Amino acid sequence: MATVLLLRHGRTTANASGGLAGRQPVELDDTGRAQAARAGERLKELPLAAVVSSPLIRCRQTLELATPGTEPVLEDGLIECGYGDWEGRPLKELAKEPLWPVVQHHPSAVVFPNGEAMAAMSARAVAAVRSWDARVTEEHGPEAVWLACSHGDVIKAIVADALGLHLDQFQRIVADPASITVIRYTPGRPFVVRVNETGELASLVPPKSDGREKAADSDAAVGGGAGGGV
Repeated sequence: MATVLLLRHGRTTANASGGLAGRQPVELDDTGRAQAARAGERLKELPLAAVVSSPLIRCRQTLELATPGTEPVLEDGLIECGYGDWEGRPLKELAKEPLWPVVQHHPSAVVFPNGEAMAAMSARAVAAVRSWDARVTEEHGPEAVWLACSHGDVIKAIVADALGLHLDQFQRIVADPASITVIRYTPGRPFVVRVNETGELASLVPPKSDGREKAADSDAAVGGGAGGGV
């Protein structure tokens, strides 16, 4: 199967001020633009078969800097969680809400006031990534690499699913601004190749096959390793 790179958008004005942006049209700040440009330096080594994005402007701005000249396909399934009445409020204020500890420790039970259930966010994000991965594999082959730009909680939910974790454990995962997380889905199971990556990416390009099969040292090398493993 193809390999998906999950890119979180760069830092925004809301990130910098400690607010919960949600689906508001907040934009990258100077730090976020620099982060996106650095992500582009890493991504330029990869032959991306497809570039898909949350429709929110902070993701589109990130891709304009990270993958200049590409026209991402907007995917509603990758949009930020709908935080409803929580959107735009300071995190330090939200931390006093009775729902806050539930978000932290039992997110599968959370439905934001006038917003989305976290379980629903997880389900539609996972479905979107798996659907796109199958499509890219069918159109470009199992060695294809593609990029999806989304948001912290969305990426964490996708990673939790790939790791076989319950959504209640997804807060243990980190997805920093402009970080890249890599997953390879296979018919048997997903392999989480890298998480919260900020370093090189060149080893993700599969070596060209000479037509001869080589025995693998482990099942990780069969489906989960990239360029010799991680």
